[in-house]
Amino acid sequence: MSANHDLQNMSGYFDPASEPADTSFGGSEEPVRVNPIPRVTVHSFCLTEETMRVAEAALEDRRMAKAHLKVDMGGIPAAISTFSQAPTPNLIIVETSGARENVLASLDQLAEYCDAGTKVIVIGDVNDVMLYRELIARGVSEYLITPVSVFQLIGAIGQLYADPEAEPLGRTIAFYGVKGGCGASTIAHNGAWSLAHNLQSEVVVADMDLPFGTAGLDFNQDPLQGIFEAVSSPERLDETYLDRILSKCNEHLSLLAAPATLERTYDHSEQTFEQVVDTMRASVPMIVLDIPHTWNAWVRNTLLNADEIVLVAEPDLANLRNAKNMVDLLKQMRPNDRPPHLVMNKVNVPKRPEIKPEEFAKALGLRVQAAIPFEPQLFGTAANNGQMIAELDGKSAVSRLFDDLAQSVSGKVQPSRHARSAIGGLFSKLTRRAG
Repeated sequence: MSANHDLQNMSGYFDPASEPADTSFGGSEEPVRVNPIPRVTVHSFCLTEETMRVAEAALEDRRMAKAHLKVDMGGIPAAISTFSQAPTPNLIIVETSGARENVLASLDQLAEYCDAGTKVIVIGDVNDVMLYRELIARGVSEYLITPVSVFQLIGAIGQLYADPEAEPLGRTIAFYGVKGGCGASTIAHNGAWSLAHNLQSEVVVADMDLPFGTAGLDFNQDPLQGIFEAVSSPERLDETYLDRILSKCNEHLSLLAAPATLERTYDHSEQTFEQVVDTMRASVPMIVLDIPHTWNAWVRNTLLNADEIVLVAEPDLANLRNAKNMVDLLKQMRPNDRPPHLVMNKVNVPKRPEIKPEEFAKALGLRVQAAIPFEPQLFGTAANNGQMIAELDGKSAVSRLFDDLAQSVSGKVQPSRHARSAIGGLFSKLTRRAG
C-alpha cells in the first residue's frame, strides 16, 4: 500500500473522490457534510498564491460568516514573528514546504508561542505517513496536502469544532417562487412528500408564509400550533418544544404550519427564523423551507443560508426577469455553493405565449431540473382533497418528476433512471402538444 493511500485513509480530507467538481455557477459542488463554523478567530499564513486564494475564498464563504479569518503570507516564520508579540487565535493555519525535519523544527519553535487551547492546521507538500504521525503526536489538529480546495479547508476547520455528541445537522432546502402565484408552495409540498416517501427519511416542512400559508390545507392538517409559536417563544425553543408543535402528516413527514390568519401582523427581523431552522437542523435530516414570494431581510437571510435552493418560475418574461435578478444575487453571495435548481411550473398553458423551458434556463445559465405541465384537473383535485400528486396518481409523469427533484435536492442519491425518463417523456409530450 502506497504512502499516499495510507495517508488518505488516515485523514478525512485526502480522498480525491470527495473533491467537489467545478460547476458553471462559479463555485464547487458541496461535499456530503461541512460542519458549521462557530465564532472562532482564525489566522492563516500561506506560502503560495494558490493557497492564499483558497483561504481568501473561504473567508467569503457563508459557512465562515460567524468566524473571523485573517490571511497573511510568510508561512511558519511569519506566524512565529506575529505571535512572539501577540496572543494566538483559536486556530492557526500554516503552510509549509521542504524537508520533514525542517518542518518539525519550525513547528516546535512556533509551539513555544502558542497559547493553551490554540489549534493548528498544517498545509504541506510532503505526502508522508511518518510526517503525519509526528505532526499529530506534536498536537497538530490536521494535516492537509497541497493543493487544497475551499471545502477541504472549511471542512477541516468545521471538523475541529464539531461536537462529537451532537446529532448530524440536517439539510435545509429552500423553495422560492420568483413571482407570486407561480406554484412554489405546491412544488415544495410535493417535493417534501417525495423526499420522505422515497428516502424513508424524516422530513419537516416549515411553512414560512405566516399570514397566507397553504401547507396546512395541502396536507389536510389543522394544527393548533406551528411556526408562529416557535418564533414567538425563542426562550422555550428546543427539540422537545419543537416536537410538541410539529404536526404529523405521515410516518416520515411532519409540518410546522403557518397560522394563516390576519389577526395580527407579522413583522420579523433578519434573524427571526434562524433559531427555528438551527433547532430543526439539530434533529431532522431534511428540512423543506416553503418561503413566501416577498423580499425582506429575513427572506434574503434564509435563502442565503440554505443548503439547497429551488427556484420555481412560470415561462413568461416577468418570471424570467425576476429569476435573473435572483440568480445574479445568489451567484454573488454564494460563490462556493451549487447553483439553484430551476423548476418550470405550469408549462404549456393552452393559447398562452410562453418562453420555452430550455431557452428560459439558458438565459439564466442553469438547466431545467423539472418542467411541470399545466394539469389543472390533476393539481386542482389533489389540492381540494388535501393530497399530494403521488397520493392521487403515483404513476403519473408529474409524480415521477417530483421524485427526481427530491432525489436531486437531497444530496444523497443520483436521480433515478425512471425519473430521468419521465423528464424526457414529458418534453416529448410538450413538443407534440406545441406542434
